[in-house]
Amino acid sequence: MFLLFEEAGKFMAGRVLSEAETSAQVELDSGKRVKVKAANVLLKFEKPTPAVLLAAAQDLSQTIELELAWEFSPEDEFGFADLAREYFSANATLEQQAGMLLRLFEAPHYFRRAGKGRFRKAPADILALALAAIEKKKLILQQTQQWVTELSQGGCPQPIRDQLYKILFKPDKNAPEYKAVVEASRATHLGPLELLIKAGAIDSPYQFHWRRFLLENFPKGTGFPKLEAPAIRDELPLSTARAFSIDDSATTEIDDALSVQGLGSGTVVVGIHIAAPGLAIQPGSSLDQLGRNRLSTVYMPGYKITMLPDDVVQSYTLMEGRDCPAVSLYVTLDEATLEIKSSETKLERVHIGANLRHDQLDTIVTTEWLENPEFLHQIDPQPLHHKRKQLSFLYRLAKDLKAKREVVRGKPENFSRPDYNFKLVGNNGAEPQGTEQVQISIRMRGEPLDLIVSEAMILANSTWGSWMAELGVPGIYRSQASMLPGVKVRMGTRALPHAGLGVKSYAWSTSPLRRYTDLVNQWQIIACARHGKTAALVAPFKPKDADLFSIISSFDSTYFAYNDYQRAIERFWTLKFVQQNKVTEITATVFKENMVRADDLPLVLPVTGASGLPRGARVLIKLGDIDEVTLDIHGTVVARLDTVTETVTALEEDAGDDDEEAIAGPIAIAVDLSENDTETPAAASDNPAP
Repeated sequence: MFLLFEEAGKFMAGRVLSEAETSAQVELDSGKRVKVKAANVLLKFEKPTPAVLLAAAQDLSQTIELELAWEFSPEDEFGFADLAREYFSANATLEQQAGMLLRLFEAPHYFRRAGKGRFRKAPADILALALAAIEKKKLILQQTQQWVTELSQGGCPQPIRDQLYKILFKPDKNAPEYKAVVEASRATHLGPLELLIKAGAIDSPYQFHWRRFLLENFPKGTGFPKLEAPAIRDELPLSTARAFSIDDSATTEIDDALSVQGLGSGTVVVGIHIAAPGLAIQPGSSLDQLGRNRLSTVYMPGYKITMLPDDVVQSYTLMEGRDCPAVSLYVTLDEATLEIKSSETKLERVHIGANLRHDQLDTIVTTEWLENPEFLHQIDPQPLHHKRKQLSFLYRLAKDLKAKREVVRGKPENFSRPDYNFKLVGNNGAEPQGTEQVQISIRMRGEPLDLIVSEAMILANSTWGSWMAELGVPGIYRSQASMLPGVKVRMGTRALPHAGLGVKSYAWSTSPLRRYTDLVNQWQIIACARHGKTAALVAPFKPKDADLFSIISSFDSTYFAYNDYQRAIERFWTLKFVQQNKVTEITATVFKENMVRADDLPLVLPVTGASGLPRGARVLIKLGDIDEVTLDIHGTVVARLDTVTETVTALEEDAGDDDEEAIAGPIAIAVDLSENDTETPAAASDNPAP
């Protein structure tokens, strides 16, 4: 005797070896013996053999019309053999019964299982929906296969072009567009990005980078809701100081200004005045939530995405000719020795006499102009006429502060690498298209105006950081345990030393219009200024506040993503500059094995022919092809330009630099462009190029 039975959702048949009341021992055609529960037995038969029965049933099942079987089936629960007798004849054969079983089992949209060998027909409305879904799935599958064929042949279907960035960077893996790309990638043995490039899906490399960034960081767009800037209701006294700011010409978020009082008296008071949105924007408000979502202004060549709406920024920015609300740090110094005698924080209004622009004044405000009162420049702009003595004192103070920090650091800061400024001709702040003519200019780090601002900001951030800690008010700090390789800058709520800057504590507080951490710290500083020793009880954020840790976590990852994009898009424009100016060769310096840094461009690239050359060796590089999508460029060493002695000297001069600097190099669909977070006074200046 043979049995047809169900086991784990499969139908099997075999010869009965022994049978009991509740089970049977069955031998399959393979020779395997299994124990079958009586409840799982569906048919008993003497012939044909199990293999023949199953083969015949399978063939016969495909001839059964499901629509007709569904019509024949009763409304109540039924067995497969009963329906076989209704469908075929009252004397349905064993093969017909088994065929009906297989057909019912594989059509759950028509028939629902109600037990072993038992079924119930699906309601008509449910069946209609199921059939429509099956037909839709069939059409989608056909469409997907058409897309696979088109992609494999070098074309790009419009639906895939429309979903390009989502497919690559935030895919819905059940979407047919994504499945088509994956299948075509397998068929052509190409990576998805390479496949889509060859298919012509990427019309604009710039838009590729830009829209990828927006998808990952601004999926709802970069626009702002309509929000009004709240007024500052405090009755703020007007300071006797007359302040001035130093920024780039394109800067609209003017956070900081400086003042000098008492020159010639022996005691000088330097004021560091910070825009005070924290006096108006309250924690938990709509504007606070907006700032907390964005966390920072995003800078890139020719464009920026601000943290706060421009009309809000303009309400608090330190615009010349206005009496602006400010959080001011006044530092009293001995004019001769520059010894700091005391410091005081005030909430006040400060008159901003001028907004100086360093890109217009760097050639005028030189070291000689500042240090030699007899030196006259042929161009002496009016804003500088009354500022020379103040700037000269501030420059002297900045050099002194820097020297004292370097003692703590244990080595001098190295400004040997220049900063590069990008200008998109005719862009005028509009969103770039990627085809603009780009100009790249060099500005050496540590220029006098830079040094004045950066040292003033470091002084303010370290002074306020220590002050909050003394009063028991938590803040957001940046710290670095040591300057050993691999020891990164960390963010936390404790006032720990920052070895890279050489200060006891460092809390970003001087850019509240463009960094959310600074706005948070400003709220805490305002509480300190208002309440002194009891500030910890009333400050918006209390010790061990979970909100502070959440902000730090969000800011760290977001700020890294923004900086990562800025580096990548600056590399794009550098490569565009190379193309537009038909640059075929560059001079460069080896900084690690097979990697060089261009001498006159912000470009790091891999090269061949540099094996064995020491770090610091200067070489002539022939540039290869450029890929604007992957940001890839390679070079070949044509000649070495220096001698061994010169290389040794270069190594000694460059000893303070970090070998593992961030490099925005070739990208792929998933790329980790890592960065050693080494802070410098240039970063502390809070004046990134917009």
